[in-house]
Amino acid sequence: MPATAQHPALGFLETPFISITALACDAALKAGNIRLLGLEPVGTEVILSRFAGSTADVEAALAAAEQRVLSAGSRVVAARLIPRPADTLDRATDAPNSINPLYGGREYLLPTDYPNRNTTMKHHAIGILETQGLTAILHATDAMLKAADVSLVGKEKIGAAYVAIIIRGDVAAVEAALQAGSAAVGALGKLIAAQVIARPHEDFLALLPK
Repeated sequence: MPATAQHPALGFLETPFISITALACDAALKAGNIRLLGLEPVGTEVILSRFAGSTADVEAALAAAEQRVLSAGSRVVAARLIPRPADTLDRATDAPNSINPLYGGREYLLPTDYPNRNTTMKHHAIGILETQGLTAILHATDAMLKAADVSLVGKEKIGAAYVAIIIRGDVAAVEAALQAGSAAVGALGKLIAAQVIARPHEDFLALLPK
């Protein structure tokens, strides 16, 4: 991750769940000329998003992200703009990536995790189905892949049995798949969210497996 000293301002945003965090990041990236430095699960359902850019751009991005989260019926846990961050602040945010041994998810979601990734997703919508319970999400994934012409992008875990499956396809197909997946969760687990992002920002796509 780039050194903090390279950035005029940093923005930190904590939101619950991968699905809501994805909406926030997409809104932030589309609102300002910023960079998404990465995501960091904090050990519960909360995820920290880190942005960098000019003070004005980061401020606009955070405002857009907060509005998107609220419009989705969720909440912002914390948001903070840091202008002129200390030169060594990156020591608190920059660390080698690893897989958490407790729940098997990435400790950080970084744009450098998949350096050879392709760009086939940028003309598609993505869908995120999130549950609490692994059996529930696997059963729901089978239902989604059978219900519509969508492709499986990957699976992300953030602890506390929260699991998200990401799919891609055209908007109608993704919506149909999420509807089928949501219905399939049933009593197997807890449905957290089913979100569609049309024309997702390329910088957010860089965090995903393929």
